[in-house]
Amino acid sequence: MTVYRLGFAVLAIIGAIVPMRYFLSWFSENSWSLMEMVDAWHANDATSGLVWDLTIAAIALTIWVILETVRHGQWRVLWAIPATYCIGVSCGLPLFLALRPDTTKG
Repeated sequence: MTVYRLGFAVLAIIGAIVPMRYFLSWFSENSWSLMEMVDAWHANDATSGLVWDLTIAAIALTIWVILETVRHGQWRVLWAIPATYCIGVSCGLPLFLALRPDTTKG
């Protein structure tokens, strides 16, 4: 594993742990209702803006992952899609970058 792939793998792990800590903390303090959390994400214009920003980034990442999978036939990069939607872009993007094929080689 190259240094940059290792770096992306570390960022994927951090991108999974940090948001999950906040999500689990919120769930334990409020309720385990996903719809209540979605309502909290839209508590004001600032949080709604962040939700839409991340949603658009997640869609763009999904399209990129699918196109790269079709182009290179590397099915393992598809793991980035559930990571993106179940955890967040902070995990899905670095995971994709760690798993994608090296396109710089001839």
